[in-house]
Amino acid sequence: MASIYDLKPRFQALLRPLAGFLARAGVTANQVTIAAVLLSLATGAALLIWPWAMLLVPGALFVRMALNAIDGMLAREHGQKSRMGAVLNELGDAVSDSALYLPFGRAPGINSWLVILVVVLALLGELAGVVAVQIGTERRYDGP
Repeated sequence: MASIYDLKPRFQALLRPLAGFLARAGVTANQVTIAAVLLSLATGAALLIWPWAMLLVPGALFVRMALNAIDGMLAREHGQKSRMGAVLNELGDAVSDSALYLPFGRAPGINSWLVILVVVLALLGELAGVVAVQIGTERRYDGP
């Protein structure tokens, strides 16, 4: 089954010059991770306040995906890997996903409990990936 991760090497190649520029400018992987979380929180808050903010979601998801790729490249390719960064990356993804998806539970005609269930299941999926590393196996991103 093909997934978004099949496109990842090409996407990273497009972002590599920007990651290099950011590294030379002194921007850290952890700062990029925090920026992605703040973007997601702001988008989620906007969704709660303004119904038209749904129009922002595709752009926010794209920018968040780019920031996630850049923080990984900064960590791996520019010597910024750290234990704190690994924790921040995993928690940041969980917080970002929740902030972006939970507001959909307030949309007209949407069952809020179903949205909550989907978010909880997504968080459990993330947790399973983290536990895999804990028991000494590889973290997988290629889907079910």
